[in-house]
Amino acid sequence: MRYLIGADIGTSGTKTVLFDENMREIASESAEYPMYQPQNGWAEQDAKDWYDAVIKTIKGVIGKSGVKGEDIKGIGLSGQMHGLVMLDEDNKVLRRSIIWCDQRTEKECREITEKTGEKRLIEITANPALTGFTASKIMWVKNNEPEIFEKCRHILLPKDYIRFMLTGEYATEVSDASGMQLLDVPNRCWSDEVLEKLGIDKDMLGKVYESVEITGYVKKDIAELTGLKEGTPVVGGAGDNAAAAVGTGIVREGAAFTTIGTSGVVYAHTDKPVIDKKGRVHTFCCAVPNCWHVMGVTQAAGLSLRWARDTFCEDIVKRAEESGKDAYIEMNELAEKSDIGSNKLIYLPYLMGERTPHLDPDCRGVFFGLSASHTKGDIIRAVMEGVSLSLCDCREILEEMGINADDMTLCGGGAKSELWTRITADCYGCDVARLENEQGPALGAAILAGVGTGIFESVEAACGEFVKKREKIKFSEDAHRKYERVHEIYKRLYGSLKEDFKALGGM
Repeated sequence: MRYLIGADIGTSGTKTVLFDENMREIASESAEYPMYQPQNGWAEQDAKDWYDAVIKTIKGVIGKSGVKGEDIKGIGLSGQMHGLVMLDEDNKVLRRSIIWCDQRTEKECREITEKTGEKRLIEITANPALTGFTASKIMWVKNNEPEIFEKCRHILLPKDYIRFMLTGEYATEVSDASGMQLLDVPNRCWSDEVLEKLGIDKDMLGKVYESVEITGYVKKDIAELTGLKEGTPVVGGAGDNAAAAVGTGIVREGAAFTTIGTSGVVYAHTDKPVIDKKGRVHTFCCAVPNCWHVMGVTQAAGLSLRWARDTFCEDIVKRAEESGKDAYIEMNELAEKSDIGSNKLIYLPYLMGERTPHLDPDCRGVFFGLSASHTKGDIIRAVMEGVSLSLCDCREILEEMGINADDMTLCGGGAKSELWTRITADCYGCDVARLENEQGPALGAAILAGVGTGIFESVEAACGEFVKKREKIKFSEDAHRKYERVHEIYKRLYGSLKEDFKALGGM
């Protein structure tokens, strides 16, 4: 029997899964790590935490399963996108990684736009300058930490730092590289024009591969640490959303998925690069060779519910710890008791600024309509509804661009909640499928490893064979009409508060 590993280096933690060649899960291990917020709107992580987590979890799945290292034929990597890892000439990490949800780079975004031209930037990178993307983070370090920038010799993304540590290769792949804002997205290669205008040396960047290509082989020291065989192939893999698309079977025109993880994403596959000239959604290369995807992003999706748990639900968390029950189960039960519209309470999920449809690092979370009559259940349900309405904004833009997103699958932690799935289907006004066995990015990364090592013929063929969906959650026409009324108020709130968000950010 042949085996494959998919490792997903996420924001909350790393999840590594060992699959057999029929994509049956054999063993799974996870390891969490912290996020640092030294200032309001900043977000950083320590690259060593990612590395320690990957080594621990790979060793864990091999030890737990008893599978021999020589029977593991390939490794696929997935990970949080946009994070900046800077190495010096000795390959030492120069500073904590500034990660995807960091909002400090508004000034640098203006600088990038001025230097490249807004229209030209979107033509090349398929996106406007965004605070979440890597290019603005590089420029921030260049402007604010010049001594660190001078020492920098290599720039890597989070999962690609792990690739370097496993193989010694400086490499990336098209899906993750698309989110750096340095890639020519239509042509799937680094943009010499953008790099020159920003003063970034192309030699700092890794070689760009397709997601299914082999990028390197496991080094001897890593083999000794983990139980892998030296020389095990490591394929390109994909950014978390592109890998999740493979793990969800979204690999053909017309298919779409919504993920409610730390962030929220509405993602649609396309056979050609469709670009929103207004820059409200992102067009990236996807993990299927010579295909692309369009996606809208809600910065704080599951993060909003986690924040609500940690802020408002200490009693629930304590009971959960005592009983061994997941705190989110009781939170769902309380939210079920609240009606559609959360007793006239609306939540804007802008805890970390926003990307779609508002490119605004200054906007912040809001409870609108809060009164003394509201219960904890109302607050929890309002958080769920606010996230789903934000995702509805994303989906509406895709439809405006002519992208059909009715063949919808829901994944991520939010999909575990029957209530949140139903809320999302009712907000969208379309039926929503869930997966029989969701491993998301880890499964997608392992499938890519199987294609790259010749076990599977193609990404599409493997997904057709191994990705299975459950019966769809049907949306309610009556509930959809009610949510349309809530959504109208929801959409007006940002416009009413936009200038106040900016004033607050300038205090």
